[in-house]
Amino acid sequence: MSIALLHSRATLGIRAVPVRVEIHLGPGLPGFTMVGLPDTAVRESKDRVRSALINGGFRIPQQRITVNLAPADLPKDGGRFDLPIAVGILLASGQLGRVELKDMEWIGELALSGALSPVPAILPGALAAARAGHTLVVPAGNGDEAALAGADTLAVNSLTELCAHLKGDIRLPRHTAPPPPGDDAGQSPCLSQIRGQPAAKRVLEIAAAGGHSLLMGGPPGAGKSMLASRLPGLLPPLERDQALEVAAIHSLRQARPATAFLQPPYRAPHHTASAPALVGGGGRPRPGEISLAHEGVLFLDELPEFQPRVLEVLREPLETGEVHIARAAQQVSFPARFQLVAAMNPCPCGYLGDPEKGCGYECEKAKRYQRRLSGPLMDRIDLHLEVPAVSPDTLLGDADGEPSRVVRARVLAARARQMHRQGCLNRDLDADGLMASLGPHKPWLTGVMERLELSARALHRSLRVARTIADLAHREKVGREHLREALSYRQNLLNP
Repeated sequence: MSIALLHSRATLGIRAVPVRVEIHLGPGLPGFTMVGLPDTAVRESKDRVRSALINGGFRIPQQRITVNLAPADLPKDGGRFDLPIAVGILLASGQLGRVELKDMEWIGELALSGALSPVPAILPGALAAARAGHTLVVPAGNGDEAALAGADTLAVNSLTELCAHLKGDIRLPRHTAPPPPGDDAGQSPCLSQIRGQPAAKRVLEIAAAGGHSLLMGGPPGAGKSMLASRLPGLLPPLERDQALEVAAIHSLRQARPATAFLQPPYRAPHHTASAPALVGGGGRPRPGEISLAHEGVLFLDELPEFQPRVLEVLREPLETGEVHIARAAQQVSFPARFQLVAAMNPCPCGYLGDPEKGCGYECEKAKRYQRRLSGPLMDRIDLHLEVPAVSPDTLLGDADGEPSRVVRARVLAARARQMHRQGCLNRDLDADGLMASLGPHKPWLTGVMERLELSARALHRSLRVARTIADLAHREKVGREHLREALSYRQNLLNP
């Protein structure tokens, strides 16, 4: 048998695309040719495979070896094809005899010694193999991650061990994943550690209950960053499908710790982050911070310090919940349904209006500083809140706030009501669903919209917030008091 065919997977965004690894041993001078758009790392596999075969006690066929990675128009990268190439050479040269490889997929990088090294982005391939009903052969270091996806997993330490298993000399057990960790919300920072700020805590609860975006403005040291870091502890644990999707996204960059499997992600990029770092990109597109925050929280501190063109790329994902990246060779999409929480100072010095600490040029500098945030972006943020400085007496006093677990219980109850009523969170409620809950308040809202000069988007977002406030109050209908509170959170933080 001078030809062999094995199946593997290449990553394309968050998808794992099937790849056929074809090996042919033909006449001619000994050589190793690889075709199928391999990148440098893939082309270098011939040296890794050659050394691994020799150190594993196998012989290198003294023939012309041709490896085809199909489909030919799909770029291939990384060392994940080392294992199928090596097994294919052994099959084509008859060194494994007749073995049954039906419904098997192979992913793994070879060390020169023949040991198998773990590879990144294993979870998308494992999920695809599980859906196809195939057995997935991976390095032992990737075993838990692959088995977590539900794939029939064979985790091996070396090429020699794998070949002994294929020939029937030993029997490797199927790898089983450890049980998923429980909900570790109790390990998140507690809301009771924040002194004072009752209005901010109330808004944080509303944001958690409805999945709303939030912008906090105020002087330095008011507690804006501390409040934002408490939001993940108020959110429910991820469902299994959500957790797998989040883990698959993170595996393209850096795998999440197993202990965080059910926790909503929390990302806080520095304000010097570029647009590709925020939304994703690169020659071979990889997810950015907004996708790494999928099903969790994206916190942008010092919001006006971000470059304006960087902030503007947030507008579409905030509406659609996904980001599309187009390159000459490929187009990919990443999910990006995140909850935006942002914080800002009122001016560069941070003390706008303070007669003792202010810079003295508040109008000119503050306007120039705040002008970095565009109206369309501000329009897409549901909740705007001014966070005042905390007095020394309050700061040094005893903790008097509710712990996160108590607030979280109310948040979970409000979310349960939303899912039972409409099958989605209030942030995703469409216009028809919003109008159905207004009842007799439409004429009053018409006057409010004209008086406050609200756009249609701002009005709809305020109505969604009002719906969440009503859910927290156990009310089926949205009352005028809920509408008033929701509209109070549309105050203009950009008006010095």
